[in-house]
Amino acid sequence: MTKSEIVSHLAGKFELTKKTAPGIIDEAAALGVSETKKTGSFTLPSIGKLVLVKRKARMGRNPATGEAIKIPAKTVVKMRVAKTLGEYLSRVKSLPERSIAFREVCEFLIVKPKKSGTE
Repeated sequence: MTKSEIVSHLAGKFELTKKTAPGIIDEAAALGVSETKKTGSFTLPSIGKLVLVKRKARMGRNPATGEAIKIPAKTVVKMRVAKTLGEYLSRVKSLPERSIAFREVCEFLIVKPKKSGTE
């Protein structure tokens, strides 16, 4: 899904304007970036977790010349998919079906009914 498709979906689902919905997405992304920088991780419940991982320096090869080169140590961001989402998507075989399945999971998570204490 592209950002514009997500914006259209959110705008229709929650009766938002198409000018408001991108702001929500941008703010969620900014929150993820700032929290990952500050604490080293950011969790999107039922979707996954952004985690900072330190990579060691290592030796590599220049693919054009075959020459050995030193790759410096660096910190990278990895996305660890939540168990629930991973299990659900692993049952879906083709990429278009995975895209549809991911959209269905997100819709379920967004409108997931809260359990009341009277049940």
